[in-house]
Amino acid sequence: MHLSRRTLLRATALGVLAVPAAACSASAGSSPTLVRARPALTHGVAAGDVRADGALIWARSDRPAAMIVETAATESFTDPVRFEGVRLTPDTDGTGRLRLTGLPAGQQVHYRVTLEGDDGVTSEAVTGVFRTAPGAPGDIRLQWSGDTAGQGYGINPEVGGMRIFETMAARDPHLFLHSGDVVYADGPLKESVVLPDGRVWRNTVTEAKSAVAQTLDQYRGQYAYNLSDQHYRTFNSSVAQIVQWDDHETVNNWYPGEVLSAETYSEKSVDVLAQRAFQAFHEWLPIEPAEAVDGRVYRKIGYGPLLDVFVLDMRTYKDANGINTGPAGQILGAVQKDWLIRELGASTATWKIIANDLPLGVVVPDGDTAFEGVANRDPGQPSGRESEIAQVLSAIKAGGVTGTVWLTADVHYTAAHKYSPGRAAYQDFDEFWEFVSGPLNAGGFGPNDLDPTFGPEAVFVHAPPAPNSSPLDGYQHFGEVFIDGETSELRVDLLDAAGVVLFSQVLEPPVR
Repeated sequence: MHLSRRTLLRATALGVLAVPAAACSASAGSSPTLVRARPALTHGVAAGDVRADGALIWARSDRPAAMIVETAATESFTDPVRFEGVRLTPDTDGTGRLRLTGLPAGQQVHYRVTLEGDDGVTSEAVTGVFRTAPGAPGDIRLQWSGDTAGQGYGINPEVGGMRIFETMAARDPHLFLHSGDVVYADGPLKESVVLPDGRVWRNTVTEAKSAVAQTLDQYRGQYAYNLSDQHYRTFNSSVAQIVQWDDHETVNNWYPGEVLSAETYSEKSVDVLAQRAFQAFHEWLPIEPAEAVDGRVYRKIGYGPLLDVFVLDMRTYKDANGINTGPAGQILGAVQKDWLIRELGASTATWKIIANDLPLGVVVPDGDTAFEGVANRDPGQPSGRESEIAQVLSAIKAGGVTGTVWLTADVHYTAAHKYSPGRAAYQDFDEFWEFVSGPLNAGGFGPNDLDPTFGPEAVFVHAPPAPNSSPLDGYQHFGEVFIDGETSELRVDLLDAAGVVLFSQVLEPPVR
């Protein structure tokens, strides 16, 4: 059957599809029938912020539709439990989340998402799986990393896309902590990048990834691009997420009140850009703003008696990068700092992972005189933003809080840092570890200098010999925390994109 272009366009606009009658009726000689097209889930599904009784389920529709989730104990979906929830509309770019409740603790949950259009036509189902938080001690495997599609390195079809997500999924983790730079909204892609040795990195490119993001739709397009990778989508459907943001979700090294000078930006106000970035971030990821303490990012995720995860926001409340050398400074803000101290003191979990999107002792310059993160290269007593971290570390010691481990990304290499008061300028804290991992799919850098204020020692570092090494060079990383359910012992492994363990550190459970 042949349709005119006008008829085809009109049918598409109405959400219908013309098909031969033979496909719809057994009656010979019937005239063509218009059958409404089915809504479609465009970018897979994801689960986030799990609890003992459920999780947030995320999906996106290609048209207005109701999101329906069914859960079951097995992938056969015998006797499924049905949850009817949000309506997905263009107002949220077709995205939406549904909080599942009432499920059993410590169980693997199979779920499937379908869409129901206004006319009652339903989509094909897309399935996923997650594990609810346990009610009793048991093995826990948590992975973390950050930095996806940065420095000009996007989805390369010649190497099979973002294969690191396939590697991580094969290890069957319970949780994945995405430590920021979930997208590179400030990192346009070109179809090819010629590497220093003459090799060529190929990128798939979309309109949104061809320029820096400034409009809301451009920010949304950053997430759509990353989720066009099959390995990323498969990983999302098989591992529950805990997401936080860093700088590249908005613009490199941003802080509130900043005014950009770069010619590539027609919108110079970072506050305006950050608001658009905030909206896209929450639309496209399995995170519910209403469940965060401040309605944005920082929050606690409890995962049974052995683990609490404290997700920090070291972007929204930081002071300007150029003043990180004064007697006092701000990286968390007073309210978030006090929340962290209070919640760490109240936690009864054996292990308390603090997800800091910026490393504590790594010096990250922002130009010649400014500093991007906590450290400011001053080897003496805490100054600038270090003053807030000093208050947190001292409160941990004074409150008798045990079992803290800090996990971070940001600097595009992997490392194990041991902080000790015995070699520090500031000594009012207990010894602790910070582990660094990344990037997932971006340029490799480092290592950076360490600021001695809190006495960090680089026990292990894996970084490229030259800056901005491509993912072809083998310096893509993720980290893994394994907590033994019987002994409560915690092991941290630092791995490369092939799943090779580069370094391991075992931490004994604290004595109560």
